[in-house]
Amino acid sequence: MMKRVLVILALAFCISATSAFALKPAGKVLKNVVPPKTPVIAAVGGGSNQKSLTLKASAAAESAKEGKGFFETFQVGIYFGLWYLFNIAYNIYNKQALNNIDFPWTIATIQMATGILYFVPLWILGIRKAPKLSMSELGTLFPIALCHTGVHVGAVIALGAGAVSFAHIVKASEPVVTCAFNAVLLGQILPVSVYMTLIPIIAGVGLASLKELSFSVLALASAMLSNVSSAARGVLSKKTMSGKKIGENLDAQNLYAVLTAMSTLVLIPITLALEGTGFFTAFKAVVAKGDFTNKSLSMLLFLSGASYYAYNEVAFLALGKVNPVTHAVGNTIKRVVIIVASVIAFKVPMSTGSIIGSSIAIAGTLLYSLAMNGAKEKKA
Repeated sequence: MMKRVLVILALAFCISATSAFALKPAGKVLKNVVPPKTPVIAAVGGGSNQKSLTLKASAAAESAKEGKGFFETFQVGIYFGLWYLFNIAYNIYNKQALNNIDFPWTIATIQMATGILYFVPLWILGIRKAPKLSMSELGTLFPIALCHTGVHVGAVIALGAGAVSFAHIVKASEPVVTCAFNAVLLGQILPVSVYMTLIPIIAGVGLASLKELSFSVLALASAMLSNVSSAARGVLSKKTMSGKKIGENLDAQNLYAVLTAMSTLVLIPITLALEGTGFFTAFKAVVAKGDFTNKSLSMLLFLSGASYYAYNEVAFLALGKVNPVTHAVGNTIKRVVIIVASVIAFKVPMSTGSIIGSSIAIAGTLLYSLAMNGAKEKKA
């Protein structure tokens, strides 16, 4: 156990150091340029026919706008529903896999590699345009991919070492790490109102940790590794990619696919070094007990990987359709839904103190997101 904790802490330190060294002074980034509104060309002339045509055109445009608005609302609802569904499925499949095979690094690698089975066929068949990147551009993305690896591995180990609910409570403290990284690495000082929202987050996570019935140092350290990696990934992405075009066809979904492929390559040698091939022996032992067949256990591992990639893919679609406030509320509700679903699925009790602490921390993350959005609007 102590060996795993030390490995996690070492990784967190390496990712922090990588973020610091990868950030180089950059020139000024152009702010988003808002294109001018399309000029309205007024019709020359008059008469009843002109007015009639204008009224009909306006009515038709209003009707089309209402129809489009309803469709987009319905579409966003579907995206959010799938986002929550796949996220819940991932947390359940992942926990079940880890409960039976205690090889978190190998399972994390399998889950990461499963996404390749999704996006590579899309590129080969031309359903999605394949990205084109030079070696130097891949080098630019490598530190971000390293952070992406830490986000996933940290979460998987945390989910295996403790209760799913506890892992997500600790994950709620990510804004604290993000603010620290922004201040240290980007020199970004935020309004006092933003920093004030960190108080309930820290207090809530602290209370939940003290009262957690299934508290684990490994789970806490791993969840914090995921937080540090996620914050570093955001800072690096902002610093290296803002206002800069990288490669061809590199939209948000393809960027996630490229990071997935790179993270898989990073994970394979690390996993072999830490866990070797013991996973296969453990797999056979679980099957020998009779609880699973080779097919059912393989399917469990596949579903954990497929649901992991699916919820991230749908998240891009959902969050690209809404404003930051809706995003913040949706993300907060998602965390609550996952905690409740995991408690029901695995019948792991939460103490009263843990429930109160998690509620305070999650409310704090919502306030943080809203305060950050307000600060950005004032700055704009």
